[in-house]
Amino acid sequence: NFANAQQQDTIKTFQNCNSHQFKLKKLLLPSILIGYGIVGIESDQLKFFNTNIKEEVNENIDKKITIDDFSQYAPVASVYALNAFGIKGKHNFKDRTIIMGTSYLIMSTTVLSLKSTTHIQRPDGSAFNSFPSGHTATAFASAEFLWQEYKDVSIWYGISGYAIAAATGAFRIYNDKHWLTDVVAGAGIGILSTKIAYWIN
Repeated sequence: NFANAQQQDTIKTFQNCNSHQFKLKKLLLPSILIGYGIVGIESDQLKFFNTNIKEEVNENIDKKITIDDFSQYAPVASVYALNAFGIKGKHNFKDRTIIMGTSYLIMSTTVLSLKSTTHIQRPDGSAFNSFPSGHTATAFASAEFLWQEYKDVSIWYGISGYAIAAATGAFRIYNDKHWLTDVVAGAGIGILSTKIAYWIN
């Protein structure tokens, strides 16, 4: 029994390593999202689109809802909650914590560097650190983490994580804190940060 358990652990480890190997096609989606955001910094057409969305928000929404301050962390919290309830993901507590820590380090460094160099004004005029959206980057880094850990158990875990991340990004626009381009770029940075963390680890 012990030998069989060891063999199964070895097979699972090999499968995990194989599923997290670097593949160029996995860069496509986050690259498109980040590219859209970067192009939007200078593109008059995308700036016009951003402004139209802002005007719609300001005309039709009076009350702000700050759920995005909490929802950004929901997917990563779900990984630990599911494991606590006995639904095992791909990695043990130590390994997944290292992966998530690596992802957050990559993501936060990237976001803060871009905020300090681009100086884009927020839609509400409160600051010049709009690009990219840190809340959205955190939410999508968390969603990708949930997807990677639980997609083999049920794809619905991953889909729900991405739905929460998308809602977080939408609320950043709803609350007049970010332009669409900020949110789209943040999503790409978050996804890519977690993918890189899995490749590194």
